[in-house]
Amino acid sequence: MTNPVKPTDESLAKAKKMYGYDCAMCHGENGNGKGELATQLKMNLRDFNDIEAMKSVRDGEMFYIIKNGQNKMPAEGDRLKNDDLWNMVSYVRSFAKK
Repeated sequence: MTNPVKPTDESLAKAKKMYGYDCAMCHGENGNGKGELATQLKMNLRDFNDIEAMKSVRDGEMFYIIKNGQNKMPAEGDRLKNDDLWNMVSYVRSFAKK
């Protein structure tokens, strides 16, 4: 699956806020995979800033992981609408573009 949602400044701002609440504790505020909880639990997470590492992750795969969880990562499930999940994919992708 490819991301069917075109991100806007507003949707990315909302995704950034959700990321701060739900993701940053493990994935880091800047997406480097070295959030406080991940460091404490000695988890080795993908660095979203690494363009080469992110090339191997398809949008549909990232959407699925956010929605359903993976390993120790809890699922967002039905807490978010599909458009919000797709905007989160776009936000995570934005780390590698900086």
